[in-house]
Amino acid sequence: MLFVCSSEASKHTSVQDVRYFSYKSHTRVVVDLDGHIDFTRNRLANPDRIFFDLKNCSLSKNNIPSLDVKDNIINNVRFAQFDKSTVRVVIDLKNSKDFSAYLLENPHRLVVDVYAGEAKGGLLLEPLEVKKTPGNKFMNNIRTVVIDAGHGGKDPGAVGLRGLREKDITLSVGKKLGKIIEKKHGVNVIYTRTRDRFVSLNKRTQLANSSKADLFISIHTNASKRRGARGIETYFLNWTNEDQAMKVAARENGIPLWKMKKQQGGLKMILQDLARSNKKEESMRLAYNVQNAMINTLKKDYHRIEDHGVKFALFYVLVGAEMPSILVEISFISNRDEEKRLANNRYRDKVAEAIAKGVNAYISESTLIVQPVVNSISEG
Repeated sequence: MLFVCSSEASKHTSVQDVRYFSYKSHTRVVVDLDGHIDFTRNRLANPDRIFFDLKNCSLSKNNIPSLDVKDNIINNVRFAQFDKSTVRVVIDLKNSKDFSAYLLENPHRLVVDVYAGEAKGGLLLEPLEVKKTPGNKFMNNIRTVVIDAGHGGKDPGAVGLRGLREKDITLSVGKKLGKIIEKKHGVNVIYTRTRDRFVSLNKRTQLANSSKADLFISIHTNASKRRGARGIETYFLNWTNEDQAMKVAARENGIPLWKMKKQQGGLKMILQDLARSNKKEESMRLAYNVQNAMINTLKKDYHRIEDHGVKFALFYVLVGAEMPSILVEISFISNRDEEKRLANNRYRDKVAEAIAKGVNAYISESTLIVQPVVNSISEG
């Protein structure tokens, strides 16, 4: 069966490099590009392989080597100039029946995640039920937490009316949060960035996976064209058609809303990733603990702390994370009052303390576990 995914086409896009990352649950192949492409994908048997035709594309003058991966999931990755305007990428499979593929920008690249083992029939996570259980041993095994300060370097993120930049606020809160978690829990804290530098979205998740982290927390400030919009919300990764959640995800992913909607339409394979991961339920529980702690803590010292609750959307920075992972929108930098608060060091201290309380509640909790309600999706 043939699928088509799109990005803005370019006449002179070329393949620059190829990389791979091996994890327990999947192997990630990253094809670096110097511009936008369109691509199609297909799967063939005997031998088992998937291939991608990159349209309006050519191989660079640098020789792009074939990759001899030979891990438990794939054998190798091969390139060829299929015709004058098409590069074919072939991934020879060893032990996989599922894969997802999507385009990222800044920098441009095609990301292919090939998953180990048999397909589970394609399950889509829907609203979740919370059930009592005698306990959860996972809570006692938090050793490493990755804190991701959103944006950075050439990417300032959202900018407030007074010129406050999201990248500066997230870095400040991230460092404060890390110090509290280290002191309170004695866990190892890893930062995706500790200074004003640009880190691509997929590298942030790759750092967490390669570090075998137990939690991943991405910190952001919200923004809206409605200057009166204010409040706090926490996200975990899942499929959504809710317009406002998609707007937030599009902004944090660094793409226009129309492109976010278009890519959602072509990213149905990610549904399998979402259903397959055994950490989605934990991510939701972490999100609820952090959201509740932020609202309850900040309300004690500040008025008009609006609770937008826990939501889910396709945030690229959370895709592929092998541990419970959330994205926290700590306040609206586009709101005059909340921008003023974010500029205040005491408020940032309180935000960091509140997130830490949520993490502490999550780690300490031992009586709840989440069971997903699933609906089948057909292959199409």
